[in-house]
Amino acid sequence: MPIKPFKYPVEQSEPPRSPRETLPTMYDLPSENPEEPGLPDEFHYRQPPLLSLTFCPSNYPPDEVFSAGDMNLYYDVRHYSWYKRPDWFGVVGVPKLYDNQDLRLSYVMWQELVRPTVIVEFLSPGTEKEDLGRTTRLSSEPPTKWEVYEQIIGVPYYIVFDRYRDRLRGFALTGGFYQELELTEPRIWIPPLELGLGLWSGEYEGINRVWLRWYDAEGNWILTPTEREAVAQGELETERQRAETERQRAESERQRAESERQRAETERQRSQRLKELLLSNGIDPDQ
Repeated sequence: MPIKPFKYPVEQSEPPRSPRETLPTMYDLPSENPEEPGLPDEFHYRQPPLLSLTFCPSNYPPDEVFSAGDMNLYYDVRHYSWYKRPDWFGVVGVPKLYDNQDLRLSYVMWQELVRPTVIVEFLSPGTEKEDLGRTTRLSSEPPTKWEVYEQIIGVPYYIVFDRYRDRLRGFALTGGFYQELELTEPRIWIPPLELGLGLWSGEYEGINRVWLRWYDAEGNWILTPTEREAVAQGELETERQRAETERQRAESERQRAESERQRAETERQRSQRLKELLLSNGIDPDQ
């Protein structure tokens, strides 16, 4: 979709017009920077969909849950061109579609008015220092990723995953600053979402490795639609086998009852012939 022209400043009126009317929307801002060097590797393409497919907070209806990977996140109304591009982020309490009608091109904080609850970054050798807040900048430069997530947006949970060492680290916003969470296992529970994020070793899209995925309050991994369908098919097959076993058991019971009936009939006929034989010989069998 081409970006429509947007002129600033927008003349105000009485009463004042809302920011949604006077400030840039996702349609006005570029969703990618063609001059930005480098492209995400294959893991960066495969992991975010798994996070989105299993991101199902039970305390929010599905149409109030949004998540995205590698999407521009605009955060400063004073600098329209500044953005960060998280590897993945999740938001609750916003429409799944922009204004309930359109797929998002970017996530524009001053239009959405709801900050992400969680942001996930995948560490790589070239981004590790920035992802962990170890870089500095000149005062004339845009804020670092850490500063944006912690100080400007105030994202409650920031999670980083080092896929080279399968190491998970989490930071919770406490008193306005990120405090690293002490993990006894590679799982992070996020109370506002009633979900946890952890490391799962298994096969996804035909690749067996360690992946990030969400789990529920009982510690069960949330299934993707494909996995749910497979489970449903398995349960259906199990039910079919159970019904077939029950049918065979009922048939065996019917055959047993029929054999018992035939045995009883044979015994009755034998008794009847014996009685007739006795009577023919002048013997009363009932005496």
